[in-house]
Order: sequence, then structure tokens, then C-alpha cells
Amino acid sequence: MSVNLERPSDDAPTIILRVAIAAPLLGLFDYLPPSDSTARPTPGQRLLVPFGRSQRVGILVEIADATQEDPARLKPIEKALDAEPIFGEKDLALIQWAAAYYQQPLGTALFTALPARLRQPSPILEEWVPGIRATAQGLSLDLATLSRAPKQRILLETARECPDGVPLPELSARLGDCAGGIRALERKGLIERCRLKAPAPAVVDISPDGPELNADQHRAVETIGEALGAFRPFLLQGVTGSGKTEVYIRLIQTLVATGQQALVVVPEIGLTPQLRDRFRQRIPGPIAVLHSALNASERELNWHRAARGEATLILGTRSAIFVPIPRLGLILVDEEHDASLKQQDGFRYSGRDLAVRRAQLVGCPVVLGSATPSLETLQNATSGRYGWLRLPQRAGGAQAPTISLLDIRDQPLKAGLSHVLRTAMQSELAAGNQILLFLNRRGYAPLYTCHHCGWVGECPHCDARLTLHLGQRRLWCHHCGWSNRLPERCPSCNGEDLRMIGRGTERLEDELRPLFPEASIARIDRDSTRRRGELDRVLESIRRGEIQILLGTQMLAKGHDFPQVTLVGILDLDQSLYASDFRAPERTAQLIVQVAGRAGRAERPGRVVLQTRHPEHPLLQSLLRDGYSGFAAAALAERQAAELPPFAHLVLMRAESPQADQPTAFLREARALAEGLDPSVVHLLGPAPAPMERRANRYRSQLMVLSNERPALQRFLARWNQALRTLRPPKGLRWSLDVDPQDML
Repeated sequence: MSVNLERPSDDAPTIILRVAIAAPLLGLFDYLPPSDSTARPTPGQRLLVPFGRSQRVGILVEIADATQEDPARLKPIEKALDAEPIFGEKDLALIQWAAAYYQQPLGTALFTALPARLRQPSPILEEWVPGIRATAQGLSLDLATLSRAPKQRILLETARECPDGVPLPELSARLGDCAGGIRALERKGLIERCRLKAPAPAVVDISPDGPELNADQHRAVETIGEALGAFRPFLLQGVTGSGKTEVYIRLIQTLVATGQQALVVVPEIGLTPQLRDRFRQRIPGPIAVLHSALNASERELNWHRAARGEATLILGTRSAIFVPIPRLGLILVDEEHDASLKQQDGFRYSGRDLAVRRAQLVGCPVVLGSATPSLETLQNATSGRYGWLRLPQRAGGAQAPTISLLDIRDQPLKAGLSHVLRTAMQSELAAGNQILLFLNRRGYAPLYTCHHCGWVGECPHCDARLTLHLGQRRLWCHHCGWSNRLPERCPSCNGEDLRMIGRGTERLEDELRPLFPEASIARIDRDSTRRRGELDRVLESIRRGEIQILLGTQMLAKGHDFPQVTLVGILDLDQSLYASDFRAPERTAQLIVQVAGRAGRAERPGRVVLQTRHPEHPLLQSLLRDGYSGFAAAALAERQAAELPPFAHLVLMRAESPQADQPTAFLREARALAEGLDPSVVHLLGPAPAPMERRANRYRSQLMVLSNERPALQRFLARWNQALRTLRPPKGLRWSLDVDPQDML
């Protein structure tokens, strides 16, 4: 629906509409209202505006009474696209703050926050269902004339009882299959098709009561519950299986009883089905789910349900942080440590950090939950900025699993499994338990090589080796997506002795079947769960006990509850122990603890076997001796000594180009601009080639900016970002600023 706006009369003060456009340009664009309407525009509305030689969708950000442009050059907008603003005042404030903090154009940030269809001049998507209604002829017809067609008579009677129309699903429920009767009545001109407003969702029976809370859970619910109605951030640190989700449910139940809405943000799509089902069983009202696996219409309809206040609970991945929620009273971020909460391209924002800022703007609590909190969040809790609530015991009396390091040097392996692990697996299978094997490498083998000349399959577009996917008989690059048919002879020497080196989840699955022929096996990784609904189906089979051995990548490590899993085998994490990224030790520790936490979550005790060729590694020894908290304390001390986050604030400027020498040369110019501003508040490192210099035929370099003071860094970045826009990069070069980067590659 469009609403025309009108320029005020000559004696009224001129108003200037300041509009954000989806363009890589800083600042807003000034327009005049059109001359054919008296309606006053409202910030948050979508507008159709002239832009260059075309028309663009813009979002009205503010209304001013003056402009710095030549008033004679300002153009009127074409029209407003919405009757009401789609962003409220606080929604705009959040996105404006995010654009400023992450040094992004406001238009880019605003249009990132919109459903894809609303970035075009499309009307708001309405929820309709197909139906039928009686025509004038059908309303006046003597029903006796249909005595020989009883099905048609009943259909017409039903349609006449509801002059506005009857939904087809309702007709089918009442009368069964009536498609033939509808077609016959249509041919006679007695009924017509129509669209009807979708009925309200059916009320679902819920069971609000859950398990009895232990003392730590009760204390967490009580403490956070007392903060409802005011801003306060909390870290809820609970060991895996400690019942963090039950705490979430109790808090949401308290909140919705007062008529407010809650937002739950998760890092992965795979976590939404399990949480959605648990919430539906216990929390009254509709739930709006938002993630990229939904089609565009589903996402937009759920977006509108949240924005209209119809959804009691909004559950989604990181982009859900921008959804308008008029009665927002609580934000929960599950697995807050997960790097997936940071957008890695385009508008590079952190869903976790924006959750804290949104709670501050709204005036409500925000809870960051994790068994392995990020070092940034732990430092905020340690310093007293966040409330710190701990759940040190597993819920329901379950015991923490025992963890053992298994030195596999000089040991014979079958399917990558040591004799000790294979024996343990046989024992658990005999006892009717489930086993989880973790291998964070998908595909069949990470290396395909010629045994004669040493040729290795490498991506022609990246500095990376190709992964063998035997089921598809292709070599794939997991960085740029390029693939090629599996060669039958060596492309270098024409030899036939081509060999697979290493092991991925696909190969592990093949090798496990002859070792455990009686066991049912399920693999969970990005390749095996591409089809829509496949992940939900496999997870449900696991919970029903139909799968004895489940294997997969880190998709299995995050938040899933598998009560019958009693043995976890971690097969190969050694390569991550020596990664160059300063965050690698933290992420490796988190991954180990999260994977280990899948074992023994119910009444059956759990055991974790971590196979390694480096059992003496300090990280592994620290985890084994002191747990995650001890590791984190030591890691924080190291970060402080090295002046790295969270004790310093980091920005990464990236540049990439098809020409090898251009990115570094451009970043040298950028560094010179920075040194000409106020170099005393920042420390500049680089430029230098990225750890993977060539990716998708583009060469990449980066420049690192460190500062001990966040406000001073932000002032510097604002000036530097403006100055960078004056540079003229060579054709094909792209650059970006990443504030608080999580990926150093």
C-alpha cells in the first residue's frame, strides 16, 4: 500500500526529508515532500525517491527544517511505500548506532535489517488463504435446483452462510475433498474464488510446568527476574547440561505473563528446531522463527508478526537482532561465545554486542548464556560490568563426563580410531547407548595426491588444497566453491597411483560401517544436511534412539541435547593447537568443552576420549587440570600481557584485488592517511598479506589498528573513514573496515 505525501503550502515552513539509500556512501540524502498530499511523513517509512537517472527505495531517517545543499537542486520524493513506519524510533536508534560503531553507511545497515522483498518497492506482504464465496447468482439461487448434486448443494449452502467467504482449508476439514464440486459451481457462476485474511494461529495446549529447579537455577531466575523492566546485562555461565534453557523458559514465562515479548538469538540454524519445540511446549502465544533456511515469504511474514506484536517470542539467528519488536522486555543470546554471531561480510556487525546495545536502548535485561563464555564477556563479568550467574552442576543429578587424553603416537588406527576407542565403542553399543564421534573436517579426504610425482590437488583460484568428495567424485575448494571432476590420471605426470591422504566425515562414515556392521550411523555436516528438513529429521531420529553412532563436524557441538550419548570421541583437533590466529586457543578450548558436553547429559554417566599426538600441549593440560574457567583465566592474563582484546580494541582494514601488488599498495596509502590524523591513539601494524593471500582469484592484504581506548578509537575511525573515501582505489579493488574482527584470515 502506498501513501502519497504532499509538500506543505507556501506559508508553511519547508521540511527536508533526510533519507538513507542502499549505497556505499556515507551520509544521508535530502529530499522534498511531493506536492500532492497533506500527510506528514514519519521517520522509519520506506520512500520511493529519484536517485540519479533511476528510482530507489529509501528509508526516511529524520525530518529537518534546513539543508546544507542548494534547495533549488532538491527533488521531491515520488511517494511513501508504507502507511506506517516499518522501523520505530528505537529501531532506528539501534541501527544508526550500529552503522556509526562499525563504520558502515547508514543505508547499508538499514537495508541489511530489512527482509529482502522490502528492499524493493514492494507492498507489505499480507497473510492470505485461498477461499470461495457465493456470487450474486449463487445467493439468489433456489437450492432445490441442486437436489441431484448433493455435494454442490452443501458447498453452496456453506458459502451462503459466510457471505465474506470460506477458507478452502476449512472447507476441506468440514466436507473432505470438494475440489470437483467447487469447479462445477464455478462453471455455473454460483461461486467465485477469493483471498481471505489468514485466521489467527490455533491455540496450542502447553504444559507450563517443567522440572524442579536446583538452587543455582532458582537463583538465576530470581536475580534476572528482579531486573525485568530495566537494563542490566548478565552472563549466565553454566556447564553443559546445567539447564540454561530451563532458566530461559522460566524467564520468558514470567515476561509474557505481563504482555511483553522476548527475543532469543542463537548462532546456528541447527539450534532453532530443538529450542522452538521446547518453547512451544511451555510458552503461550505464537513464536516467530527467523533464519536464512526459511524462504523469503516465510521470513517476511514472521518479521511482520514480530513487528506487529503478534508473536510472543522471536527466535532467530544474528539478523533477528534488528527485527522491530514493540513490546520487547528481554533478550537472550544463547552460545554467546560462538563466532557465527559475527557477520563476516558486508555489514560486519556482532549480534551479541548489538543485543547488549539494544537492551540498553529499550531498557530491558540481556542474558548472555554459554558453558564456555568468550574472553570478552568473561572480562566484562569479572570487572563487574555484567552480572555473573553460574550454574556449576548438571541439572537432574547428571554427572559431568570424565575426559581422558589418548596419545595415539605409534598406535595402529582403523578408521582413525585407536584400539582403546574402538573397544570403548563396542562396550557402549552393547549396553544400548549412543556414541558421538567428532571430526571437524567434512568431505572424504583433505588431500588428493600422486604417489609417483607428488602432485597435489590445489585450487586454481585460492592458496588452498582441494578436498575430495568421493560420493560426488569431485575435488572441491571449501573457500571459493570451485570444483572439478575427479581425475583418473595425474594431471602432472599422467600416472595412475593417485591417493587420498587424511580423513573427513564422509570417509569416516564409510570406514565405520564394516567396523560396526550392526550399528545404525548418521552423519551430520553441511553436505549431509543440505536438503530442507534433513537436519530436523536426523536429530529427531537420534533423540528417538534410532541412531547408535552419530558423527559430524562442529554442527554437533553446539547446544544439542542427546540424552542417550554416553561416549564422545574427539578424533583430530591437533592442527588447531598451532594455528596462527590469536583466538585459536580460545576457540579450540571452547570446541573441546562443548563437544565433551554432549556426553552423559541424563542419568547415564558419560566419558570423553580425546585422541591427540600432542598430549603434553599446555592448552590440553590446562583444560584437563583446571577446566574451562582455569584455561580462561590463564588466557586472559596472556591477552593482557600481549595487549590484545579484550584489553585492547582491534580493527582490521582489508583490501583485495585481482592484481597481486594493489592491495598492499592501497593499504600503505591508507596507513599514511591514518598517520596524518592522530597516530597517538592507535597502534598500526602492517600492511601485510592475509594468511590466505589469494582467495577466489583475488589477492588480499590487511592493516591492523589497535587502541587501548574505545572512545578515542571510534573518534579516530570516524575521521579516518571519511578520509579513506577520498582515495581513488584502482579498478577492481575492494576494501572494508572490520571493527572487533573475529576472523583474522
